[in-house]
Formats: sequence, structure tokens, C-alpha cells
Amino acid sequence: MISMLYQDRALAVCLKLPGALSQDGPGETMPALLRAQLGGDIFPVHRLDREAGGVMVYARTGRAAGALSAAMTGGQFQKKYLCIVRGRPEEPEGVYRDLLLHDRARNRSFVVKRMRGGVKEARLDYRLLAEKDGQSLLLVRLHTGRTHQIRVQFASRGMPLPGDGRYGGGSGALALWSCSLAFPHPVSGKVMTFQALPEGTVWDAFSETLALLESTSGSFPV
Repeated sequence: MISMLYQDRALAVCLKLPGALSQDGPGETMPALLRAQLGGDIFPVHRLDREAGGVMVYARTGRAAGALSAAMTGGQFQKKYLCIVRGRPEEPEGVYRDLLLHDRARNRSFVVKRMRGGVKEARLDYRLLAEKDGQSLLLVRLHTGRTHQIRVQFASRGMPLPGDGRYGGGSGALALWSCSLAFPHPVSGKVMTFQALPEGTVWDAFSETLALLESTSGSFPV
């Protein structure tokens, strides 16, 4: 059963299951699971890496899908993530800007030095929340939505995410979670914000920090 955070006739906000595709495709997919659980149409409007989990929104009508997609393109979605990295950033908070090239055949992204065909700019802000046993818990805000962006931007600086075998983080559950999502409702235009703490044993080492973050701030600022 998929955990639902909110639903109405236009949209459904839920917690994506790690391992399920965020869009339609082969194997277990979130749209198919939601159609079975809620009935009716489900339209993906944004993506989350298959191995990651957390807050996502899906449209339930074609009109809502168009409005949400337009809001996404117009920069009206605010996405925040929690991740664990090996090591520690040089600064407790900062901005990473890179040029990323995605190799579709290998499904890998690479940091490159110059603009050329297929290369896109990538930007994120991060804040260090806690350190333990050679790992760091980070709160990340994405300003662009490139494939594997968080994973490759940190891995390229020698800080892969645990469980990210694709970028040097080894085996196991991927330590990446969509913790907060804000966007305008496709019908009313009212800005809606949803958040959720990560689930799974990969986060256990930082459980006290995560609980404190939620209880003291009521949100995930970065």
C-alpha cells in the first residue's frame, strides 16, 4: 500500500517506494500502483530516481497534468532532499554548480568542463546537518532537475552516497530521500507544501538529528 499525504480530484501526493519507477515503464511503477490503489488515471509530472524514495505528486486529470508540468517548467516547484554522503563537504553550507552530460545508453551522468551538445547546467544548495562515523547528513535544495544530479554532483567531489553503486557508493539502500515538495495547486493556484522524514535502516545513524529537525523547525529550510 502506498502512503498517501494528500489527494483530491486533480492530484495525488504520496511517498514513492524505493525501487519503483516514478514513471510508466517495465517492472513495478508508481503510476500503475496508484491506478490500482486509487482508480482512474494517473499522470506523472516529475521524476525521482528509481532507487530513491520520498514525496512525489501525480496528476489525476490531463488538465491538472498540463498545469503542473507548466509550473515545473516555470520554476514554481520547490524540491528538497535529504541525503547521506561519505566524507564531509569543505564548507558547512554552499552551492554546487556544474555542467552535466547524461549518457542515455549507459544511464550515467558526468561532470564536464565545457558546454556542448547534450550538456546542461546543474545547480543545488546544501546544508550540513550532522556528521557521524565518517559520513554526513545533508539537506539539499535542487534548482535544476538533471538526471542523477545530487548523486553525481557529490560523487564528483569525492562524496558518493551510500548505496549508490553507479557512482561509487557501494551496495545497499540508496541514502537519498525527497523530503519536501512545494508547488501551486493546478486548479486553485494555492501553494501546497508536503514533507516527510525518510524511512529505512540506512537513516538510523541520524535518527535523532532527523527527529530534531522536524520538531524544531516544522519545515526543511535550506
